Amino acid sequence: MTDPFGFLTTPRRPVAARPSQERLGDWHEVHAGQTLLPVVSLQAGRCMDCGIPFCHNGCPLGNLIPEWNVYAAHSDWGAAAERLHATDNFPEFTGRLCPAPCEAACVLAINSEPVTIKNVEQTIADQAWERGLVTPLPPERLIGSSVAVVGSGPAGLAAAQQLTRAGHTVAVYERADRIGGLLRYGIPAFKMEKRYLDRRVEQMRAEGTVFRPGVDVGRDVAVAEVRNRHDAVIVAVGATQQRELPVPGRELDGIHLAMAYLTAANHVTEGDRAQPAVTAEGRHVVIVGGGDTGSDCLGTALRQGAASVVQLDINPEPGDTRTESQPWPVYPRIHRVSHAHEEACARDGADPRTYSTATVRFEGDTAGHVRALHLTEVEPSARRPRAGTERVLRADLVLLALGFCGPERDTGLAEQLGLTFDARGNFARNAAFAALREEEQPGRSVADGVFVAGDAGRGQSLVVWAIAEGRAAAAAADRYLTGSTDLPAPLAATDGPLTA
Repeated sequence: MTDPFGFLTTPRRPVAARPSQERLGDWHEVHAGQTLLPVVSLQAGRCMDCGIPFCHNGCPLGNLIPEWNVYAAHSDWGAAAERLHATDNFPEFTGRLCPAPCEAACVLAINSEPVTIKNVEQTIADQAWERGLVTPLPPERLIGSSVAVVGSGPAGLAAAQQLTRAGHTVAVYERADRIGGLLRYGIPAFKMEKRYLDRRVEQMRAEGTVFRPGVDVGRDVAVAEVRNRHDAVIVAVGATQQRELPVPGRELDGIHLAMAYLTAANHVTEGDRAQPAVTAEGRHVVIVGGGDTGSDCLGTALRQGAASVVQLDINPEPGDTRTESQPWPVYPRIHRVSHAHEEACARDGADPRTYSTATVRFEGDTAGHVRALHLTEVEPSARRPRAGTERVLRADLVLLALGFCGPERDTGLAEQLGLTFDARGNFARNAAFAALREEEQPGRSVADGVFVAGDAGRGQSLVVWAIAEGRAAAAAADRYLTGSTDLPAPLAATDGPLTA
């Protein structure tokens, strides 16, 4: 076990990020080049090795956190990596991108500071790669069945890797020019450099997974053709239908959806273009939306040299501690400062966020380009405009980061597969990830081999939920094709985060 008194004698110490001004000068990860060892081993030693480790339940993958904490505390990276990969296909992704609900569920978090689980996870994964411990794991034999995975985000990649290793022939279809989905073009390089994604794709290719980028199923190729080629289909296209802001002036130039902006920036860091199609350089930027996508836009705009950046959030500013309605081990909604917010504070001397505000309209110049945003304060509970509080922000670039509302409806997938939508706008499915068809009653199982995984069925969620869904959908597809399965299924499609 770890040091039995480690949680008493060793204070929490997250791995320090690079200085903000240094980070703003490049697109490398915020922790790039920072020393992880021996800091992480000492932090892993804070794990209490609980009799009932609630971190298992805080993580939808059921990661064996106390087990790999012990190995990391003793610098046994081989054993730690084996335990980590037992439940997570891509721990270097989750270690960088997941907001760590496992830490909120750590028993230490009841009255102290939790273990730095996220830092430990990333370090184990990185050490495994650096030490040559991560190798392709092709199946011993092929079992003669073929599966199409539509979408190459974390859910699609996890499902594909699980099924390939089980002996199925798997082809991953991706409409973008590169594999990775939102991991590729939606996540900025300063949060995860794409070389980590590239090496996983190469590992999967060596295992036997076939990748078909640049193929938009439903448009470039008919769904019927894909169905004829394969014995089962996993739909993992994500929830990429972005929410709009239907207010006067929305049609003005200079107002863009966040994902178009982030994709353009990622094409530059990939080396495809010298300059992005949309840039914040020298502009007064307003980001509408207070979530992670808005934070990603903020960090991108700062690196592009924005003259100023303001981020608007319709929600009230959360407090610094849990409320009674969000007790341990629930992941609480508290005031958090992302690395992008740190960078804005360091550059401009103030937090860029404005809370409890709503956009009323946009104002443009004679050329039809946005020049100002009119906003108003809102009542925290009802989100109704508060009279007499309207004001104007200078804006010549507006980024709409209002979240997502399910898979896109005009791709041809839903129509050609006969899929239905649930009340939240996601593809309807039963608890076993099987897609529901138009002719079926809600809750009835489908036996035609179409499964829905990830945000396409769950709605906008976290990378760790997407990987868990991909693994569970792979187990469902394997059972459908072979009659049984040994693949792990960490959750049902109806499972959700811990709630009070």
